[in-house]
Amino acid sequence: MIYIRYDISYIRSEYIQTFGTRSISMYDSIIIGTGPAGLSAALNLKTYKKDFIWFGSKNLSDKVQKAEKIANYPGFPLISGQELFERFDAHRRAAGIDITEKTVTNIMPAGDGFMVLADNEVYEARSLILCMGVMSAKQLDREDELLGKRLSYCATCDGMFYKDKRIAVICNDKKYEHEVKYLADIAAEVLYFPTFNDSEIELPNVKISRDMPVALTGDSFVEGITLRSGRTESVDGVFCLRNAIAPSKLMPQLEVENGHIVVDRAQQTNVAGCFAAGDCTGRPYQYTKAVGEGNVAAHSCIQYLSKSEK
Repeated sequence: MIYIRYDISYIRSEYIQTFGTRSISMYDSIIIGTGPAGLSAALNLKTYKKDFIWFGSKNLSDKVQKAEKIANYPGFPLISGQELFERFDAHRRAAGIDITEKTVTNIMPAGDGFMVLADNEVYEARSLILCMGVMSAKQLDREDELLGKRLSYCATCDGMFYKDKRIAVICNDKKYEHEVKYLADIAAEVLYFPTFNDSEIELPNVKISRDMPVALTGDSFVEGITLRSGRTESVDGVFCLRNAIAPSKLMPQLEVENGHIVVDRAQQTNVAGCFAAGDCTGRPYQYTKAVGEGNVAAHSCIQYLSKSEK
């Protein structure tokens, strides 16, 4: 069997062969991330009546909700994270903005716009605003080297290649456990490594372990994992189901420095039409900074769209 990375270039070529000159609906913009930066960007695009889709969680930001007290948000002295979330969400609902709860796993510049792969579906837009925060999960040793070589971030994209195989699944968010169940329906055996304590997976072919993987093994493709204890397990493939993917993995064309997306004062990245805001652009990791950058990114995006229409 040949194992491939299910990337956007492949999807697009298949789409064009199937549907000829018909095109996928083109949005003005795609926003990725529902923290304060993403909300700020979405509100501004809505004000200017832009056609956009917003990917993320309807809980907006776990980081905001879990904050005990926030002391430096103008106008709201010592507001709790839960209260700020409720105000954010009320503003979103009042503006009539929907959130699409799908996980983005790949982005590719395509002609005068971008193609985004989310839960095995392709979306296209003329511009892009990245507001996905920072990746807190530590990468596996050799993850960069072996990505796409029996290492995947998308269960629904690549799960079909592992029918009756033995796989490892690392998951750092309970909301992705439906993908673990999906993989368990396909694979013969799943070595499951949740980073949380309240897993609801109880399946005969799923073995849950707290001995977390720290490295991948194999020469030209993944052949196994090394665990924290030093023990190794042979597997046919590995899935990392995380609530954040490093920007350089989502879109390799992006200029990244010390894990942060490089932007100018207009929040423009090195890729034309792609803007970034919030924690993903660097410190300080503060809500007020994120909101301001989201505002700037949206206005820069609007200006970019206006110029491209001429």
